Amino acid sequence: MTAQELQDYLYQRIPQASAMQACIEEIDENSLTLSAPLEPNINHRDSVFGGSASSIAILAAWAYLHARLKSLGISTTLVIQRNTMSYDAPILGCFTATASLPESADWDKFLHTLRRRGKARLQVQTHLHYDGKPAGEMQGSFVAVGCQES
Repeated sequence: MTAQELQDYLYQRIPQASAMQACIEEIDENSLTLSAPLEPNINHRDSVFGGSASSIAILAAWAYLHARLKSLGISTTLVIQRNTMSYDAPILGCFTATASLPESADWDKFLHTLRRRGKARLQVQTHLHYDGKPAGEMQGSFVAVGCQES
């Protein structure tokens, strides 16, 4: 799945991605980076609304897992179970969200469990950056339900 195919999928299937003008900047096996501008995500203080920052962080993590599973020919229902978000600095312009697996995540165990039981859970982290500096972090637990392989 190319970055453009994934972005088209997000815009078609997750309307909020389009409304927030989320754009896939980079994607590979190890991470996915989204960017988003200030304007559609602005709050009353002329900075990014916390809910938008959180949504972009979750979207980056979900899109990363979705693309990684699709690259293996796996179709599943992927949902977020819980997350925590920290906001470390105001975001006053275009920002990025880079999702990846934390060191503690076991991708192979996740795949084995999904294939065997039809349900598996995995932690994903997303780091927000603005103006080249850290601006926040999301830790999320995602659950994949059902496993169809092509």
